[in-house]
Amino acid sequence: MPNCIGSIDGKHCRIQRPPNAGSLFYIYKDFHSIVLLAVADANACFTMIEVGAYGKENDNSIFTQSEMGKAYNARQLNVPQGEFSLPGSAHKTEMYVVGDEAFPLQKNLMLPFPRRNLDFGKRNFNFRLSRARKSVECAFGVLAKKFEVLQSCIKTDTTL
Repeated sequence: MPNCIGSIDGKHCRIQRPPNAGSLFYIYKDFHSIVLLAVADANACFTMIEVGAYGKENDNSIFTQSEMGKAYNARQLNVPQGEFSLPGSAHKTEMYVVGDEAFPLQKNLMLPFPRRNLDFGKRNFNFRLSRARKSVECAFGVLAKKFEVLQSCIKTDTTL
C-alpha cells in the first residue's frame, strides 16, 4: 500500500500461570499469556515492539497504553512528516501503519471497513489492507519458527 510504513498486531506468548496472578494473564483461548505487540515492515522485519502486556488486554488498550503507542501518537518516532506521493502519482498521503479491527481508528493508523454492506471499492480496499497486514503475521511466524520456545509454554516468573 502506498506510504504504508508497516503493519501492527499482537501475539499471545503462552506462559506458565504466574502465582497470585488471578485472571490478568488468562485469555479466552484457555491459557495464560503475555502479549508481544509489534510493527513489521513489508519485508517482515520488526521495526517496533512492546512486550509484557497482560494476556487479557486487547490490542486497542495495549497500543493506547504502551510507550510505543504513545510515542507514535505524539509523533515522536522517526517517521517522515507531511504528505508524500509515489512517483507518477498525483495522490498524496501521509505515512501510516495498518492494523486490524482490534485497534483504535486514529490518524495514521488505517483499519478495514466494517464487514457489512460493503460495495466493491470497500471490499477491494479491505482485501489490499489485509494483504498489507500479513507482513506482521509473517514476521511472527518467522520469529516463532526461529525461537521454538514461543510455540510452547514459557516458564517464567512475572512480577506483579
